[in-house]
Amino acid sequence: MAFSKSARRNKIRSRIRKVVSGDATRPRLAVYRSNKEIYAQVINDVDGKTLAAASSRDLDSASAKTEQAKEVGKLIADRAQKAGVEAVAFDRGGYLYHGRVKALADSAREAGLKF
Repeated sequence: MAFSKSARRNKIRSRIRKVVSGDATRPRLAVYRSNKEIYAQVINDVDGKTLAAASSRDLDSASAKTEQAKEVGKLIADRAQKAGVEAVAFDRGGYLYHGRVKALADSAREAGLKF
């Protein structure tokens, strides 16, 4: 029997989270993508603390979703660097590395975040 879209994503997400975790030296950059918005958090899983967060809700522009994802990538990189984070482990959250997720990751790399 086929999985639903959300069940498939959760299955992939749990498989990714077995391998990817964040600590003080290399926190996890987690991405959540809804139909309208995109969210990114830099998380220290050992302490259970969010070090930096950004979302498309923080932006004032009403541009295309991919353009918003690029801006969120720049914003999360800036906020992470202000929090003292240079390198992260990327957690795509079960989404395909394509489209908005890829745009966010590429712009975060261009802004100076290493992963």
